[in-house]
Amino acid sequence: MIGKVSSFLGLAMLSGLVFLPAAKGQRTMEYLDRGVYAINEGNGQVFVSWRLFENEDNSVGFNLYRVTNGDTTRLNQKPLMEGTDFTDNTSDTSAVNTYFVRTVKGGIEKSTDGSFALKPHQPVYLSIVLKTPKGYTPNDASVGDLDGDGQYEIILHQTGRGHDNSQDGITDPPIFQAYKLDGTLLWEINLGKNIREGAHYTQFMVYDLDGDGKAEVVMKTADGTIDGKGNVIGDATKDYRNSRGRILEGPEYLTVFDGQTGKAVSTVPYIPPRGDIGGWGGIGGNKGNDHYGNRADRFLACIAYLDGKHPSVVMCRGYYGRSVLAAWDFKDKKLVSRWVFDSHDGKNPFSGQGYHNLSVADVDHDGKDEIIYGSMCVDDNGNGLYTTGLRHGDAVHVSHFDPDNKDQLVWGIHELENGAQGLGAALFNARTGKILWYDNVDQDVGRGLAADIDPRFKGYELWGGSGGLKDIKGQVISKRSPRSTNFRIWWDGDLLSELLDGTHIDKWNWKDSSQQRLFDARNFNCVSNNGTKSNPVLAADLLGDWREEVIYRTMDNKELRIFSTGIPTSHRLYTLMHNPQYRMGIAWQNVGYNQPAYTDYYLGEGMTAPPKPDIRIIKSSH
Repeated sequence: MIGKVSSFLGLAMLSGLVFLPAAKGQRTMEYLDRGVYAINEGNGQVFVSWRLFENEDNSVGFNLYRVTNGDTTRLNQKPLMEGTDFTDNTSDTSAVNTYFVRTVKGGIEKSTDGSFALKPHQPVYLSIVLKTPKGYTPNDASVGDLDGDGQYEIILHQTGRGHDNSQDGITDPPIFQAYKLDGTLLWEINLGKNIREGAHYTQFMVYDLDGDGKAEVVMKTADGTIDGKGNVIGDATKDYRNSRGRILEGPEYLTVFDGQTGKAVSTVPYIPPRGDIGGWGGIGGNKGNDHYGNRADRFLACIAYLDGKHPSVVMCRGYYGRSVLAAWDFKDKKLVSRWVFDSHDGKNPFSGQGYHNLSVADVDHDGKDEIIYGSMCVDDNGNGLYTTGLRHGDAVHVSHFDPDNKDQLVWGIHELENGAQGLGAALFNARTGKILWYDNVDQDVGRGLAADIDPRFKGYELWGGSGGLKDIKGQVISKRSPRSTNFRIWWDGDLLSELLDGTHIDKWNWKDSSQQRLFDARNFNCVSNNGTKSNPVLAADLLGDWREEVIYRTMDNKELRIFSTGIPTSHRLYTLMHNPQYRMGIAWQNVGYNQPAYTDYYLGEGMTAPPKPDIRIIKSSH
């Protein structure tokens, strides 16, 4: 078992790998500053962490400084060479303490890159005070650098009265707001009465699509949508809601909004249109169909590097039967169609294979992304790569779960409702679709998870349904699996994953097959989202080192609170947000039934040094 990631350089050289400066990056990705973040842990103790960049290796050290009342103090005696964190036991937390780091290379100290001012008696979370509309609740969020300053902004979906696709009823217009981390409200977009509110309707993508160093926001729109500047898209007088509260008529659009202002930049007809409302059923789910808009209005979305260099936005419709994925590029401030994948009807083998979520990964090692659309995979060129035929599911997880396998794997959790027969859970090869093993035959498995939680077994552990906890080869480790099947999160100081469910984070105790509570945001007046789905507003590597932060709303809906770990670690990894697959996962986390993001390399106990990502950082000129 390998100890510290900080010792990977020597290990990699022994295994034949040599870490050289990366060649010219292919994928354009956002610039991030050092992400310095400080947590007041009480009793004069402050935990500080910061980002390691994707092009930095173990020869880079750091000096950490604190500025208090104009006096600057270096806190470390010699450059910090292991984990990118430090515990300051000498601070006066009744004063403003500003922390910053400087890199040290070859004994030479470089310039400052980012700082964080810890206010007196600041709580152990970062607070964002919201302007929540009356009757609305903060729900899913995404992040992007909207103004090009190297720091993330939060794009928040505010939800009023909503309905699932299976339910009739009028909904409130979906509202989106953009906030800086200091609480500044940048803009508000109201999608209007002709966009229905619900988890399967209002997917939104946030990403720098044109490579100018500033993120855009992409959403399905309609007549009456109001952008961040107060401009109306289409005809504001139109109301297409029928007597059942459904919207089955009228034009549908796809709009790119400027991330800094919320202004609509490019609007095109949505692909595909509804067409025959009864043409979206098929073999997925319970093999049924409907003519009232349930299956026709199931939407998903993602960002993918389909050419290996530039991000495209992919908007999707349907998964119980007919499935259509439409890829768009954003060029010269205009949306341009790249390709359209269409399974056409329920008889097509690629029909009925979609889940309530999706994943994006380069499964065939060609440097271009594929879209794992549940039980099928669409290639970077818009052609179907394979289908397992396992049909519809609730949760899909994709990563390098097995360090001994060159390919990524897919852990699929299948919804077999109404007595449908099939595999309740299956592990298959992400490149070929070959099923490696399966579990829970003819059982409807609503939840399942993949995470490295037991150091005794190589690779990730998998669970879901009644099959118990299994190793990557499908062997039962324990008949008692974790109660939590929601999110995995990297939180404490080791390389194992922790379990995130509702408002709490637990550690799996593999010695006695139990969960031990590490953190609970209920102690800070926070609640989770989406009923029984019990997910946070967002879980992502937003600040500090490579461990993940988690965002919750407060019970009164007036505030977002960002929580970060205060546990030291000696493991050194570059920021997860510069791993393309993980970054794509954060972009699609808000889609459908929220799921956690994964890296494209094996991140767990016994890992070797992750390869440097082949990316090119784009820095905005503001």
